[in-house]
Amino acid sequence: MEIVTHLINDTIEFYKWTLTIADKRVEKWPLMDNPLPTLAISISYLLFLWLGPKYMKNREPFQLRKTLIVYNFSMVFLNFFIFKELFMAARAAGYSYICQSVNYSDDPNEVRVAAALWWYFVSKGIEYLDTVFFILRKKFNQVTFLHVYHHCTMFTLWWIGIKWVAGGV
Repeated sequence: MEIVTHLINDTIEFYKWTLTIADKRVEKWPLMDNPLPTLAISISYLLFLWLGPKYMKNREPFQLRKTLIVYNFSMVFLNFFIFKELFMAARAAGYSYICQSVNYSDDPNEVRVAAALWWYFVSKGIEYLDTVFFILRKKFNQVTFLHVYHHCTMFTLWWIGIKWVAGGV
């Protein structure tokens, strides 16, 4: 038991230390103050993966044509916005196409890059809806291990990326 307590304390101390080197520009942004909201969203996603098919078992598939059209067009617009912001800010900041270290300053272009990357992180959370729509439409064959792994890791890993390295190439 003492070893477990020691391991937990060491892990907590390590996390506290990592916060001292986190990107200060993003610490007050939504979802960025600590990992719990991101983890809660990811756990809810995994819970839906387990409960959703049980709920849909004896039901007709939902017809979500209009919803999917709105969702897909919204994602196209969001991703275009992210691309535009990254392109314009990186160009204005004089980014190198080969290697660019993270600039943690409050330079407006650097903050704009960080904000665009934050929106990309948010988009990964929104994309959990891809799986929700598959399940509600009873397209269970689309929900593969790779699909689930990709969605869970992208959202979680992008939180880490934004927390510590929001910028650079």
